[in-house]
Amino acid sequence: MDDVIENLLNALVRELILNPDALKIEKDTSAEDGLIVYRVIVDESDMGRIIGKQGRIAKSIRNIARAAAVKNDMKIAVEIG
Repeated sequence: MDDVIENLLNALVRELILNPDALKIEKDTSAEDGLIVYRVIVDESDMGRIIGKQGRIAKSIRNIARAAAVKNDMKIAVEIG
């Protein structure tokens, strides 16, 4: 099955950054409580575009991903860095 959250994060972040070739999304499922951690890695020059003023864009990305996860009965966390 395709990873819905990974595809969602890819689509959201790709539109915000100037260097989409540097985008990587890593998935870590090693947590014992079923938590899946997604790490969004972008070029250093695009970090400000992803975080936004006072972290608003990063918070919005996390909220959208969390809403999609709840719909798919998943527990996730999104790390940007």
